[in-house]
Amino acid sequence: MSIEARNRPLPDWFTRIRTHQTVLPRFQRFEAWEHSSVIQLFNTILQDLPVGAALILDVGNEEPFISRTLKGAPTTGERVTEHLLDGQQRLTALWRGLHNNYDDRTYFLFFAPDEETGLPHYVDSIARWTKAGDTRPRPFWANSPKEQWKKRMIPLDLCAPDTSAQQRFREWANEAIDTQGERDSTSDTVSLIRQKFAGFNLPFLSLPATTKKQTALDVFVKMNTSAAPLSTYDIVVAQVEAGMDKSLHDLVADTRTVCPAIAAYYAPEDLALYASALLQARAPTNATYLAKDFGPQLLANWDTFLNGVSRAVDFLEQERIFDSARLPTDVVLPVLVALWAIAPNGLDAEGRARTILRKYMWRAFFSNRYEKSTNSRALADFNELKPLVTGQAGSSPVVFDDSQHPLPQREELVASGWPIRRDRLARAILAIALKQGGLDLADGSTATRANLGKREYHHLFPVAHLARLGVSDDKVYLSLNCALVTWKTNRNISDSEPEHYLAERRDGSVLGDAEVKARLATHLIPYDEMIAGDYKGFLETRASMIDAAVVKLCAGGGN
Repeated sequence: MSIEARNRPLPDWFTRIRTHQTVLPRFQRFEAWEHSSVIQLFNTILQDLPVGAALILDVGNEEPFISRTLKGAPTTGERVTEHLLDGQQRLTALWRGLHNNYDDRTYFLFFAPDEETGLPHYVDSIARWTKAGDTRPRPFWANSPKEQWKKRMIPLDLCAPDTSAQQRFREWANEAIDTQGERDSTSDTVSLIRQKFAGFNLPFLSLPATTKKQTALDVFVKMNTSAAPLSTYDIVVAQVEAGMDKSLHDLVADTRTVCPAIAAYYAPEDLALYASALLQARAPTNATYLAKDFGPQLLANWDTFLNGVSRAVDFLEQERIFDSARLPTDVVLPVLVALWAIAPNGLDAEGRARTILRKYMWRAFFSNRYEKSTNSRALADFNELKPLVTGQAGSSPVVFDDSQHPLPQREELVASGWPIRRDRLARAILAIALKQGGLDLADGSTATRANLGKREYHHLFPVAHLARLGVSDDKVYLSLNCALVTWKTNRNISDSEPEHYLAERRDGSVLGDAEVKARLATHLIPYDEMIAGDYKGFLETRASMIDAAVVKLCAGGGN
């Protein structure tokens, strides 16, 4: 294979993009540059400095990869003659900036010295937006040539290296600039800028059409793992699409369509890699993901994976685990997906699998199983749980071993911190409380995914109240002193004593004490100690209630 270096001026690149001769292999990640990078690119060109080289793969009679167009470019045209393997961000920025087709930004040439570079002119941009019922871009002044010129700004697309830009500049200048002399001098300057863009050379390396697909992919990966490195997922996308002519981007998008709720727990892209590795009985590591046979096996198991996603989310919802913010440890997600993917469907066999998976999940939450070596332990748990879940003979999994991974003592429950932090045990305590229903203390509404984001972490014994009692801060921000309630309830309670705000709840309820007790019970909150204002007794009693629920769930039992 020979790689040929060539020169190509910007107008030639634009012609090939406009006529659909130059396209992207679809495994390329999408447009990613921020506007500051686009601005820097244009000002680098104005300084007559190079911006690096591109890499293309010549296309013969048949495209080697599934392709797509650059963002903002025409989607039809002539026969595709080359795939752009490296240089997408630069060429997309140049194309879109000089064609003014960003939705949220307009680029301008400013007729003022640039403090940073010393250039007499520089490129910058302004944000654009619209409001409902009005399609005109805001700010409105940026739509007026006269207002633009008052700020000494010229739309950058009028400097594009093509004849239509020249005509559009003349029309703009006639409206924006009052005197002929100023129009002429401005036109001369814009012509020089246009010539600079027209003469700008973006060189490229060219792989011949005879290059093997895997070789082209290897070159692509190596070219994209330095300044802006590809993620592992990007590389797997490339391998899958190169080898199988399938779009992993599209498949993951299907995951979001089939089971939209999965995104509340885990990034579908990462979950696809992690769970697929487990389904292949391989460690969820970069070495596994980058193996050449990983992508084909991922595709072969894709329907199984999707089935696992849907069933795992359904299971989590039934266990009243609604999102990642309340998840004690996210390692359980890929393991659950992989196991639900192969679990029996229906009748007693599914019931047995559910009991095993419930026991696994809650023990993972309340033990130290995933506090280190998570990848290897996730694979070990999958392998050990798989025969039990599928109804085959198997030994007891390590995650169920109390001697290696004991459940917390009541003293640990009492000492556990505030659950908004990433504290496994604190979040586990909140999760097991929500498992009971989590009714709001005032309006009686049940905690759901839809309303959980509007709930607040409420101190059952308020901070100010405990401060008045002389309780130190380390005894205030405890998971046992927390319940998720609506923001209105939280504001209403404020720093009131528990016996006072519970009395308000009792007086506001048709059923009185019975209703208040029932609502507290759905959080595993003891009523008598709250009414008595006995904080120490409250913590100890609630720890006992939580402990009893933990023991039951970690044995596979339900509510």
